[in-house]
Amino acid sequence: MQVIPSIDVAEGRSRLVFWPGAATGTGTPTDRPERIARHFFELGAPAIHLVDLDGARAGRPAALDVVGRVAAEVAAPLQVAGGADGADQIRLLFAAGATRVVMPLLAVAEDPGVLRACLDVAGSWLAVGLDPRPDRLREYRWRQGAPPTVTELVARLAGAGVQRFVLSHAGAEPDPALLASLTAAADAEFLVAGGVTSLEGIRRLAGTGVAGVILGEALLSGRVEYPAAVEAASAAG
Repeated sequence: MQVIPSIDVAEGRSRLVFWPGAATGTGTPTDRPERIARHFFELGAPAIHLVDLDGARAGRPAALDVVGRVAAEVAAPLQVAGGADGADQIRLLFAAGATRVVMPLLAVAEDPGVLRACLDVAGSWLAVGLDPRPDRLREYRWRQGAPPTVTELVARLAGAGVQRFVLSHAGAEPDPALLASLTAAADAEFLVAGGVTSLEGIRRLAGTGVAGVILGEALLSGRVEYPAAVEAASAAG
């Protein structure tokens, strides 16, 4: 199971200042996303997850310059979430240096045409982000009948060609049983984002079949050290 560092970007800077040597009084604090990304890449991060907070609010990419700077610093896949609601936005992100793009569920859940156009551009590099908790799915204003279960929704999207899902939890602890059922039912890659804030939280993902865990604040705050997270993830399989 991979550990993928995540950086929330607003106004061209990391939302959180990162100080890798804070515990020992060494190193230099930084809010430059490219420097933070390079730090984790040098520790062996297999990919970087970048969240464009301004883009998510605007409905279009707002951190293309940041994407370009990070892409120039790390020779690893760069996965960008926020601001991509259609094929044209994906093209902009790819041109800037992104190699993976996360689409919000609202953009594609009930619009097969938009999903098809996005898959035509991104193929297997497209991911769909969704909150798998049943209550969150019920809150979405579905236009076409009753709300689907998360299993039905994932099956529908996977059947349409989606090969990667980012399961967000907005701070809530992931449900291992639900994750295991999703990974067993769909031939796709699942990444867990949010709700994992400790090494024990990483270990609880053991046996679920998820391909990776995306860690943001836990890493940048120093609560979890990256090498220890990788070790916990390795033990979790």
